[in-house]
Amino acid sequence: MINTKRIYDPPEPSDGHRLLVMRRWPRGIKKTAVDGWNPDLGPSLALLREYRQGKLDWPTMAQRYRREMQGRREELAEVARLAREGNVTLLCSCQDEKRCHRTLLKELVEGLS
Repeated sequence: MINTKRIYDPPEPSDGHRLLVMRRWPRGIKKTAVDGWNPDLGPSLALLREYRQGKLDWPTMAQRYRREMQGRREELAEVARLAREGNVTLLCSCQDEKRCHRTLLKELVEGLS
């Protein structure tokens, strides 16, 4: 099972494997707070910058992120493998889960199963 959560939310036993999926390490978070970190599963810095500057709307951001992830089949397959073995929680610092790449990433990985 794949879950999503903010990295700043407290860990719970039901999280299972906690995987950080951001390009940059979040402030104030210790390395021991996660089980793994794959920065390549986060949006490129250029894409993230354009979105945060308001140059892209959410549908365009989502479309471009999905396109970026087409080249990450091995990483996506690894997340799918972990999810078959137990719970996986995708972590990011975004406050709005509905407009966060971790939700898109969850959909992509679930589409592989």
